[in-house]
Amino acid sequence: MADAIMNFLKSTGVYELFAGGDTVKILQYIVMYIIIGILFYLAIVKKFEPLLLASISFGMLLANLPGADLFHMDFFINDSLPMSEVVKLVFNEGGLVDILYLGVKTGLYPSLIFLGVGAMTDFTALIANPKSLLMGAAAQLGVFVAFLGAILLGFDLMEASAIGIIGGADGPTAILVTKILAPALLGAIAIAAYSYMALIPIIQPPFMRLLTTEKERKIEMKTLRPVSKTEKVIFPIVVTLIVCLIVPDATSLVGFLMLGNLFTVCGVTDRLSKTAQNELINIVTIMLGVSVGATANAESFLAWDTIKIIVLGLFAFIVSTIGGLLFAKLMCVITKGKINPLIGSAGVSAVPMAARVSQIEGQKANPKNFLLMHAMGPNVAGVIGSAVAAGVLLSCFG
Repeated sequence: MADAIMNFLKSTGVYELFAGGDTVKILQYIVMYIIIGILFYLAIVKKFEPLLLASISFGMLLANLPGADLFHMDFFINDSLPMSEVVKLVFNEGGLVDILYLGVKTGLYPSLIFLGVGAMTDFTALIANPKSLLMGAAAQLGVFVAFLGAILLGFDLMEASAIGIIGGADGPTAILVTKILAPALLGAIAIAAYSYMALIPIIQPPFMRLLTTEKERKIEMKTLRPVSKTEKVIFPIVVTLIVCLIVPDATSLVGFLMLGNLFTVCGVTDRLSKTAQNELINIVTIMLGVSVGATANAESFLAWDTIKIIVLGLFAFIVSTIGGLLFAKLMCVITKGKINPLIGSAGVSAVPMAARVSQIEGQKANPKNFLLMHAMGPNVAGVIGSAVAAGVLLSCFG
C-alpha cells in the first residue's frame, strides 16, 4: 500500500516540478503562470480578442502543466520526417494536443478561419472605391521593415519572414507562415500578433493624431456609390484568379477568403454562409487557439528571441499604421482634400477593429464625420494584402 501511494505521488506534476530541485525550472514555470494570468485578464476582463486569446491562454496553461504530456513540439519541427510519418508518430505516441496541432501543421485551420472571415466580410466599400486597395497595400510596409529588422537582430531569412508577417495584423496569416517557415517560434509570434491586434485601439490613435492635421481629420467624405449584386458576385472570383495566378502560394488563404465571401453574396448558399460564419469558425477557433497556445512552453517561450519578437511585432504594427496613413495623406493631396487620411490606418487587416478606430478618431475631430464604410475599403484590402505578402514570403523562402 505504501508503495502504491508513493508511486502515485511520484506521478504527480507537483513531484515532477519540485523533485529535481531545479530552481531555474521552477522560476520559469512561475513566470509562465504569471504571463498566462495576464493573457486571461486581457481576454476575459478587458475583452481583447477574447474568442482566440482565451483559447491560446488555456493552450499555454496545458503546455505548462508538468507531467501532462499533451504536446510534443519535436514531432513537428523535424523536417526530415514526411507528413505521413508525422501523422503516424502523433497517433502512436502523441497526446491530445498533438492531434489538434495537425490542423496547424497542414495549414487547415488558418484556411478555414479565412473561409469564415470571408463569409463575414463586406467588400462593398472596396468595390465602390478600388483606390482603397492601394492604402491596404501601403499598410503592409511594416511586414517588410520588420523582416529587415529581424535579420539585423540575428534571425535567419525564414524566421525573419515569419516575424515580419506580424505587421500584417492578421493572426491566421501569421500562423500559416510561421508553421511553415519557423514552427519553433509559433507560440511567441501568434501571441504577439493577436495581442497587438487586440491593442489596436491603444496603439494606433497616437500616431493617427501625430501624422495628420486637425484640418485633415475633419474632412468629410462623400457617400460611396451603390454596388450591384453582380459586382459583389464577380469580385471574389476575379480576385481569386488574379491574385492566385500571380502569387500561387497565397491561394490557400485568398482562395478560402473569397469562397467564404461568395457564399454570402451569391444569395443561394445562405446555409453554407451561416455555417462558415458561426459553427465552423467557432470550432476551428477553439482548436487553433489551444494548438497554438500549447507551443508556448516555459523552455521555448522564455528566451531572448521571444522578447525580440514582441518588440519587432510592435514595431511592425506601428510602421504598418504609418505606411497606411502617409499613403492616405498623399491621396488626400492628389484628390485635393477628398480623402480623409485617417482611413489609411485601417489598411492593417484587423477587421473591423481598425476601421472602427478610424471612425472614432474622425468623429472626435468632426462629429459629422462618418468614416466607417470608407475605412472598411482599406481595411478589407489589408486582409488581401497580408495574404499576398505571406504568399510572396513563402514563395521566396518556403
